[in-house]
Amino acid sequence: MQLPIHREGWPIIAGFVLATVLMWIIWPPLGIAGSVLSLWCIWFFRDPDRVPQDGTGAVLAPADGRVLPLVEALPPEELEMDPKPLTRISIFMNIFNVHVNRVPADGRIVRTHYRPGRFFNASFDKASAHNERLSALMMLEGGERLAFVQIAGLVARRIRSTLEDGQIVRRGARFGIIRFGSRVDIYLPPGAKACVTAGQHVIAGETVIAELPGRNMPDGADETRDDGGSLG
Repeated sequence: MQLPIHREGWPIIAGFVLATVLMWIIWPPLGIAGSVLSLWCIWFFRDPDRVPQDGTGAVLAPADGRVLPLVEALPPEELEMDPKPLTRISIFMNIFNVHVNRVPADGRIVRTHYRPGRFFNASFDKASAHNERLSALMMLEGGERLAFVQIAGLVARRIRSTLEDGQIVRRGARFGIIRFGSRVDIYLPPGAKACVTAGQHVIAGETVIAELPGRNMPDGADETRDDGGSLG
């Protein structure tokens, strides 16, 4: 079975493979360890296809992983939103999750902003405020504003995003990747209802994490699927 690989992963995979070849030459036991790491690197950068559910009211998970406790929090100040707390859903990705991120809803990107910062463990609440991040604000088709943030973690040192200001995006579309362990925060518009709970595992581009008021929702919106391994 073919394993799709994200394009960001190929240079790193090539580096792992080259190092492994040298390890085999220097000392075979090192080569065995290098082979295991190379296989893990290939697995990390896997990029499986996802099928977004229909329903204009569905907000989809932007990342694979585990939902952290839901809180009311201020959105990132760089997005220049109203300084009012919004429901924040945070998804923590460990090193075994698929790390390709996907757009949570249909709409238009209003603003993006990269901010350097620290590298605290991404499961800590303070990571949202202090860690390196890339924030995006989008206008939904119904006029609501929704924000989502890629956040670097303890091991992650690189955030990639293809989003541009003014870009029209569709839910479930790939927009970036974070390597290697990290999180994505999403700030819901007022009136939106969260459909997930802390500890739940979600699938990027498929799991419905919230519903917008006055919109139609897909059948079975609360169902999740394990895509093999650890949510991959």
